[in-house]
Amino acid sequence: MKYSIIIPALNEEKLLPGILGQLNEHCIKEKFDYEIIISDGGSKDNTLNIALQFADCVKFFNKDFKQNIAQGRNEGAKLAQGEILIFLNGDIHLPSPIGFFSFIDKMFYNSNYLAMTCVVNVFPEEEILSDRMFHWAYNTYFKLLNKFGVGMGRGECQVIRKSAFQTVNGNNEEMAAGEDFDLFRRIKKHGDILFTDKISVYESPRRYRKLGYIGVSWSWAKNGLSVLFKNRSISKEWEQVR
Repeated sequence: MKYSIIIPALNEEKLLPGILGQLNEHCIKEKFDYEIIISDGGSKDNTLNIALQFADCVKFFNKDFKQNIAQGRNEGAKLAQGEILIFLNGDIHLPSPIGFFSFIDKMFYNSNYLAMTCVVNVFPEEEILSDRMFHWAYNTYFKLLNKFGVGMGRGECQVIRKSAFQTVNGNNEEMAAGEDFDLFRRIKKHGDILFTDKISVYESPRRYRKLGYIGVSWSWAKNGLSVLFKNRSISKEWEQVR
């Protein structure tokens, strides 16, 4: 199998059906040879039933402590059969599933890159001016981090060779935030990362609407700096916004 799509989920009954509907289009799934894995963090809503209906494999967390997203992604990766791991969040939407997988097939699969990431924007139907300005700035910043050798790939979309993921021992499960930055930073030490603006994914603006861009930026900044200089996150728990 070429690809394993791994989606960590927690109480995502509202938005998870959107991305799963896109990924389950028969002609696309058959053409690009992928499986869908849902790593559920202990949802209390209808997420698990949705996952069981649409995913090829479901991992359910039922222990008496909260699972963070780094643990969720790692648990999903343990079940993966594909050569390439594609991590997507449960609240994202692909502008063009065929365009997304075609690009990965052509520009990444047979390349020497160890990992790939892309531009992230807000759902077009919900986008406002502040969304457009913020994401332009952050996408440019992430592009520069990769260009100058630091490495960065937001958790909304990470494409990683399984061999590279295993080499760095996956996500650091001690990190409640900034785990995506940390993972790509460690992968970059072993080889090149492709950042592309030729494809993109859309994310829900729910976190920005609730916490505001100042709040989100401060959280990202303090955790990012802590990961960079102390190899740990400041936040002990990433707030769930649903």
